[in-house]
Amino acid sequence: MAKDTFLNRKVTLNSKGKLIELSSPAVMAILNITPDSFYSNSRISNIDDALKATENFLNEGARFIDIGAYSSRPGAEDVSADEELKRLIPIVEAIAKEFSTALISIDTFRAKVANEAIAAGAHLINDIAAGQLDKNMFETVAKLQVPYLMMHMKGTPQTMQQDPHYHNVTQEVYTYFEEKVATLKKLGVRDIIIDPGFGFAKTIAHNYELLQNMEVLNTFELPILVGFSRKSIITKVLSIKAADALNGTTVLNTTALLKGASILRVHDVKEAVECVKLVNCLLG
Repeated sequence: MAKDTFLNRKVTLNSKGKLIELSSPAVMAILNITPDSFYSNSRISNIDDALKATENFLNEGARFIDIGAYSSRPGAEDVSADEELKRLIPIVEAIAKEFSTALISIDTFRAKVANEAIAAGAHLINDIAAGQLDKNMFETVAKLQVPYLMMHMKGTPQTMQQDPHYHNVTQEVYTYFEEKVATLKKLGVRDIIIDPGFGFAKTIAHNYELLQNMEVLNTFELPILVGFSRKSIITKVLSIKAADALNGTTVLNTTALLKGASILRVHDVKEAVECVKLVNCLLG
């Protein structure tokens, strides 16, 4: 696919006066501070380990550090907002202090958590529910005026994989974003990123159909994030464990980049950065 296909896409985001350039695809590193993340090797339990992991991610070329204190794996245990904040805020504050140039993304569907995390030094809100699990989220984003990453999902992390059904998964995802983007723009939200939600409320067939047709999302002219890293979309097809799914992750990341992805959300930064460099050479 020719690189000029994406020329009209928004490539600059503004977070509290800090400009974020996305003219070339970026890598978002996953920093899990949950005890039950599906990929056990990614779990972080204290500030020192979080700082070490962040330093390594940045050295390997990550543009964003995405910090999550609520596991969104299928069937994950629900935790309170207070517990989420207890896990999250000290680490956000420590990373913001230690790495002043780091772009911190907050993986939460709760407006209160988003608000306090931005105040603690974060730059971007990553909402897996696109406002559907907290009616105050959109207004909070509009007030904060930071980039908002919203994902497609049905239900909750506890229910999303209970027989997900679509008449046309691509069309339904498109319509979902069409409605959400229109609402956000009316509220004055200018910096929006969309995430098709691979692995969320979708069967294996749904995921691959959506990836096959992902180009249709380019019509929004917004940055697109994809997150395949070591997920069941890979492990179930190949009959492997998450620990062995790096190669499959790279294959799907490459496919998504060729279809217009702007951000790769990953556990393995070095390999994703190399993927971006090679695809950039291919596209010229």
